Amino acid sequence: MKRFIPFVKKPAYVPVIRLSGAIGGGSRGLSDAGLAPLVERAFARGKPAAVALVINSPGGSAVQSSLIAARIRRLADEKGVPVHAFVEDVAASGGYWLACAADDIWVDASSIVGSIGVIFASFGFPEAMARVGVERRVVTAGRSKSFADPFLPQKPEDIDRLKALQAPIHQAFIDHVKARRGARIDASADLFNADVWVGQQAVDLGLVDGVAHVVPKLKALYGDKARLVPLGQRRSLLQRLGMAATDGLLQGVEERALWARYGL
Repeated sequence: MKRFIPFVKKPAYVPVIRLSGAIGGGSRGLSDAGLAPLVERAFARGKPAAVALVINSPGGSAVQSSLIAARIRRLADEKGVPVHAFVEDVAASGGYWLACAADDIWVDASSIVGSIGVIFASFGFPEAMARVGVERRVVTAGRSKSFADPFLPQKPEDIDRLKALQAPIHQAFIDHVKARRGARIDASADLFNADVWVGQQAVDLGLVDGVAHVVPKLKALYGDKARLVPLGQRRSLLQRLGMAATDGLLQGVEERALWARYGL
């Protein structure tokens, strides 16, 4: 006699991708090339019910932000898999660009969100060089080759040129936010001047969808038995031993400066 075996529904499987750190093409930063295997695996393995992003980033490269977000959206649309973003300390600038790749965004009550803008920052040394008697000698072929040289006095035309370069990048960021957040954002608010907001403020403006944490929210959406599987980037042996090369140290200084902008 055949025995009846009742159908048992498997618990939902939700990969959780951690996107932590500054965004850039170096060995330390989040980059599309570095994250590609991780993101592809999250959408391909085990028929996920959803993919969750845990974001803690002060921003960085606009191009890498765009590439990472585009990859996430392409896979989500191809597979028909919803994406949920959860912000920890901060999702600012490029970090918020990544968050907008999700279908909804959740924050802690103290999370910092926003900074929808573009920045160029450098140092200038001409006066210090003059004091120690150092002469800067520059020969170029092409009048813009010494553009924004930190060893020469800043020129008004260089500032105008930098602003002209920033404008289309800023507009691409704005377009991405509007396309992803749609009617949820407060159309009467000035959201695109690089301001940041905290927790419920961001909810009220429609930049995020609510205050919630990753585990309880995903279990509320997909059941108490949902399998939440964390996925992270693999680091090289040198990175694990803290033996990064000089370029890694310089990237670390730059990343520290990005975090410091938000008091972190």
